[in-house]
Amino acid sequence: MTSGAGRPAHLLRGAAGEALAEAWLVQQGLKPLMRNFRCRPGEIDLVMHETGTLVFVEVRFRRDCGFGTALESVTAGKQRRLLRAAAVYLQQHGDTLPCRFDVVGISPGPDGHPVYEWVRDAFRAD
Repeated sequence: MTSGAGRPAHLLRGAAGEALAEAWLVQQGLKPLMRNFRCRPGEIDLVMHETGTLVFVEVRFRRDCGFGTALESVTAGKQRRLLRAAAVYLQQHGDTLPCRFDVVGISPGPDGHPVYEWVRDAFRAD
């Protein structure tokens, strides 16, 4: 099923979720650097900066939790792809700041407004 400019509906929902997460994280004090960094190993949804730390953010949106929460959907395989993509980002951009990997889960609340669950330092490279 497609909508918009011929893009599949799940990609449109993903882009909307990333925009919501980015705006919310800016309200929390993070500075956006890049959205949707793509390379051979994978994609990083958001690259942000917070007080001397480079933050790689994986955004997960769930309409319901029937198949687990948004945060539970970041599997070990997904983590490995994110780690490899972050290594490429660091090589290309020459950043030497400390890094961390955060996950932001977004789900609709009972009133229809988004509910955010932010896990800082959700996983590590070691």
